[in-house]
Amino acid sequence: MAKKKVNKCMQDNGCGGFAYFLGVIGALIHYLSTATGFWSGVLGVLKSLIWPTMVVLNLLKFLAM
Repeated sequence: MAKKKVNKCMQDNGCGGFAYFLGVIGALIHYLSTATGFWSGVLGVLKSLIWPTMVVLNLLKFLAM
């Protein structure tokens, strides 16, 4: 049997995960650098985890107009 060549990114979904990771790290740096206290820092960590999702949602809403 001949093996079919598969793109490495498509094989294990690594490329999309890396882009998400970079978005989370960038958002985390932004939110933590603007935090004024402990709880705003905790909230910043939580916001940084969902930030890439909100960007995609708003982008899709914009494109659907």
